[in-house]
Amino acid sequence: MARAQEPPQTVLLHPLFQDHAVLQREAPIRLWGQAQVGSGVTVTFAGKTTHVRASADGRWKATLPAQAAGGPHTLVVKAGQATQVLRDIQVGDVWLCSGQSNMELPVWRALDASSEIASATDPDIRLFVVPQGGAVTPQSRFAGEVRWRAASPDSVRDFSAACLYFARELRKTVDVPMGLIQAAWGGSRIEAWTSVAALRTGGDLDGVLDVLSLHATDTSAAVARWGRHWEQWWTGHSGVAPDDMPWRADAPGTHWRAAPATLGAWERWGVTELADYNGMMWYRTQVTLTAAQARRAATLELGAADETDMTWVNGTVVGSDDGASEGRRYALPAGRLHAGVNIVVVNVLDTYRDGGLAGPAEAQALRFDDGTRVVLDVPWQYRPARGVGEPPRAPWQAATGLSTLYNGMISPLGNYGLRGMLWYQGESNTGEGAGYAARLRALRDDWRYRFGRDLPMLVVQLAGYGMPPTAPIESGWAQVREAQRRVVGEDAHSGLVVAVDIGDAYDIHPPNKQELGRRLARAARHVVYGERALPPSGPVARSASRTREGIRIAFDDVPVALATTGANGPIGFELCDAQRRCEYADAALDGRAVVLRSGHDGYAERVRYCWADGPVCTLRDATGLPAGPFELPITSAEPPR
Repeated sequence: MARAQEPPQTVLLHPLFQDHAVLQREAPIRLWGQAQVGSGVTVTFAGKTTHVRASADGRWKATLPAQAAGGPHTLVVKAGQATQVLRDIQVGDVWLCSGQSNMELPVWRALDASSEIASATDPDIRLFVVPQGGAVTPQSRFAGEVRWRAASPDSVRDFSAACLYFARELRKTVDVPMGLIQAAWGGSRIEAWTSVAALRTGGDLDGVLDVLSLHATDTSAAVARWGRHWEQWWTGHSGVAPDDMPWRADAPGTHWRAAPATLGAWERWGVTELADYNGMMWYRTQVTLTAAQARRAATLELGAADETDMTWVNGTVVGSDDGASEGRRYALPAGRLHAGVNIVVVNVLDTYRDGGLAGPAEAQALRFDDGTRVVLDVPWQYRPARGVGEPPRAPWQAATGLSTLYNGMISPLGNYGLRGMLWYQGESNTGEGAGYAARLRALRDDWRYRFGRDLPMLVVQLAGYGMPPTAPIESGWAQVREAQRRVVGEDAHSGLVVAVDIGDAYDIHPPNKQELGRRLARAARHVVYGERALPPSGPVARSASRTREGIRIAFDDVPVALATTGANGPIGFELCDAQRRCEYADAALDGRAVVLRSGHDGYAERVRYCWADGPVCTLRDATGLPAGPFELPITSAEPPR
């Protein structure tokens, strides 16, 4: 007998709600969607039903009673004659996994990928990937198609390894379905993940946020205002001559050199001084137009710029964007061009590995509004811009802007029920490590405002990267790690995961995400699930005090005693004076404490440990968990516990 055909369904629920989804257990279940204006909406799930009405714009919201872990369940939504049915819905714990490339890093790029993919068959782990997309205003919908998928060799291959291995490890002790929401973007800055309202609380970004707001209503005016801001940054830099304005059409050409016609990464040009150069590069070329061509509106087409560009035509800013693989297209209104020679200037910032303006030469052109196209003249000219640091980033840039990823990737999640948040980010903010603590607090509070007060947050401290120094140095990476430590330490609902020892000196993306997942799960067991007898990570420095024996550092979360690996005593400790002049100090273990001895104990005011981009540090507990990097003031005596 033929099976009766089901009637066609109407999409009534927000796209976040799909077959195979996981809803947060033991919390009110919040649902929302779109229906015919004013229609009654009936929602039924796990034997519970509620009725609501669609508003004047067709939106509706409903809340169902909390449910215990379990499933599969069916979710039915009806509005008039329309019906939507979702099947295989589980109730369990839902985690938001966010950050930059080390959170985005997929299983296929992690350690032992082939066997991990082949063995990934846990139907109670469900995966959801938020499509990457930035926006200048908060969005209610995702930038692309979405779906929930059970963990399988096919679904895990491109999913976050850190997030997956965390859930796999956690399910060994928390046997409930796990829903994993990946919202990550390589190279992203923390400001891009934070709402405008939260960023304004700091007060230091108001002017730039005003430009972002203007961009939403008048892109051309915002680009012009940002251009003036960028040019003022350049001319105000102490390393720039007052008359050095390379974007001007009449700028002197004495410092320019011919670039290869193929363009591409400047590290591959065969120029010795550029072989390992990370920084800013100026490019300049020209295009000759007829009077008829100059009267038309046009689009400037450039190849991809690795990583960030600022572009001028005839001395006027026409655009700025970020993204190493994205070609640039900037609109030129009628009147921007003129008959004869037109000057195109591009500034490119590169901070990691290859950098530059991509070729071939044919990719750089003007496309007119009648469809005709004129390739820019070659060869291009170039000049490095050394010693000026990194320029300000246009606030509308997706990964490096302000609130752009919050608007495009977090806002569409609404107030979906979560058990907690995993945050692995900071590499892109190491240039301003001293200010990272305020940014991390703002993001934490911002997301809790959206998803739930006191929602647990697990923060991965930056892994080690780069060769160990031979003498104490300042380090933006160490400053970010210290900011992460302090912000987590002030909040009972946060946990810190130390990863400095599982980094890779030569790879900013360390592949051992299995151990990272184990440490994340351990922190969750302590912070989220109340296993207080289980230390969340390794030894935690509590205080540094001056004693007769030397500088004594006391540690918490040490089950038995401190230990070291590879040396008779711990290495990686520094003593610093008031001017932050530091020197390495000999260290000895003393139970749950470390004692430092140095010829300069008397003037030392602070102690640092593991303070470098890629430090060597050997202190652990008896189980092998590492002590994390830290900086502490030295007191005259050990404070009471």
